[in-house]
Amino acid sequence: MTETKGRARKACLFFLFLFFACAEMILAKNPTPKPSPKTTTLSTKKGEKQDDSTNVKPAKDLLLREEGNLKAEALAKYVEGSAYEEDGEMEKALAAYRQVLNVDPGQAELASRVAALLARQDDFPQAIDILKDAVKASPKAPEPYLQLAFIYAKYLRKIDQAVDYVNRAISIDGTNIEAYQRLYEIYLTTGDDQKARSVLDRAAKVQTTDPAYWTRLGKLYAGIVFKGGAEPKSEEVKQVNAIFKKAADYSRDDPAVLKDIADYYASSQQVADAIPLYLRVLELEPEDSSAREKLATGFIVTNQRSKAVEMLEEIIKQHPEKYQPYDLLAQVLDDQGREFLRLNKVEEAKAAFTKAAANYEQSLLVNPSHAITYIRMAEILLERLREPERAIKMLREARRRFPETAEMVYLLGIALREAKHTQEAVSTFEEALHEAELDSGEIANARFFLDYGATAEQAGLYDKAADLFKKSIALDPTNSAEACNYLAYMWAEQNQHLDEANEMIQRAIQADPNNGAYLDTLGWVEYRQGKFEPALADLLRAAGKMPHDDPVVFEHIGDTYFKLGRMADALSSWQKAQALDPKNKNLADKIADAKTKQAKGGLTDATPSP
Repeated sequence: MTETKGRARKACLFFLFLFFACAEMILAKNPTPKPSPKTTTLSTKKGEKQDDSTNVKPAKDLLLREEGNLKAEALAKYVEGSAYEEDGEMEKALAAYRQVLNVDPGQAELASRVAALLARQDDFPQAIDILKDAVKASPKAPEPYLQLAFIYAKYLRKIDQAVDYVNRAISIDGTNIEAYQRLYEIYLTTGDDQKARSVLDRAAKVQTTDPAYWTRLGKLYAGIVFKGGAEPKSEEVKQVNAIFKKAADYSRDDPAVLKDIADYYASSQQVADAIPLYLRVLELEPEDSSAREKLATGFIVTNQRSKAVEMLEEIIKQHPEKYQPYDLLAQVLDDQGREFLRLNKVEEAKAAFTKAAANYEQSLLVNPSHAITYIRMAEILLERLREPERAIKMLREARRRFPETAEMVYLLGIALREAKHTQEAVSTFEEALHEAELDSGEIANARFFLDYGATAEQAGLYDKAADLFKKSIALDPTNSAEACNYLAYMWAEQNQHLDEANEMIQRAIQADPNNGAYLDTLGWVEYRQGKFEPALADLLRAAGKMPHDDPVVFEHIGDTYFKLGRMADALSSWQKAQALDPKNKNLADKIADAKTKQAKGGLTDATPSP
């Protein structure tokens, strides 16, 4: 953007010089009437003729005046200086530009440019001299005054002089928003927020129909009102809105101006006001995919997901080569799927997550170098669709592309665990830990060690798993309930360290007393300790707190009833568990064994195999 503006400025100055040089060349010709076309010789003295083809000295009417020659040389020097500047040879560029200003010191924009270059080299005296010469030659040009103000404020720390120069620029052109911005910035750098605000209030009283003036002023106001992320006062927001409304009123349907205004409303969380402006931009410029994406985002924020989906699908039709719309559509569908889950619409949720994964996949085909897309897709495949094998394939590709990204290895470890490739999963977690230690170590947090511990437990490495769970708890004791529960349940399953297991699950329940899974673990620990009555009470509470009927909880309840000699209740609970988990052979054996012994009348001596 800066480079483009620089080239535009140089082009403007180039054509300005070219215009003056050509004008001088025309005016420099002798104004006396030209000879008749029939005349082939020119009179030098009375009675003598001059042959232009043989005379070395040109005729007077072909000579440029000296001033015209200087202008032409200035033009040449300007072109030369521009070439040097493009090549980064600033000393040579400055030398050429100075020669231009020697001829015409009133070239205000060039003088400001040269002064800026000199200021960067700490040559403030020469910069100031050039600007003051420009002021004398072109007293109605505001640019030299603004550049003087900048030098005096930033480099010389002479605020009063800087303020004086800006005010002179404003007196020349009261609609120059750059002048107000310069004065505003001067006061901000001195820490005088009140005076800075007063400058904007002064600018707000200017009578102008230039929409760019009002959008720029609105942005300056917004910088104050929305500063630091603090909640702005409603009256201040209304004041900024009024500035942008003026810009909209004078916009004359300029799409660039309307987009600026819409961006302000969107960034200030006034999305409902941004949407109609983005719609108008798209009416004026239907191919503006940026506005279309922002509009889709606006629909998302205002919970108009169906409109967002429709908008993004239209963008994809127009620009299938862009990866961003696929990404954004996938995020919308993911969010839509979560909403369906909250409403217990399981099939609709699965359909939304499936579409989300497909769009992430398409995004990766267009742009496989976008790491975050791999991560988002992996989370959907693992958490929502339960497709670990598909996640493994995708994450292996991600690991190949991002070999030093520990998070990719971490997710691959989870995918391998979920696919029951437990030994490979343990090795992959160890590699992820090694990568994290070489990198910033950000992923080696409490959650990582919890997942690693769960993987080690699944692989039968119980001592290793216990160490990893303890590491997770130590890293974040405040949020360690899940790790405490996992460790307690593992020990209960192994019938080991039951007192410590009880301590762990009590910590988890203290953090989340109504968590059904934690209550189930507590009941199971108590069962292993032989405390069958309290175990039954806690297990029944667990069943009531679970979001859905859980076969493991009902199996535990059945086992506890059996230990208490309540065979009918035990059978009923085991059968509920079997209905939820029909492939559980252990349950089927318990039920068959209990029925056999019940038929033989030997109920009290029957012992289940938990």
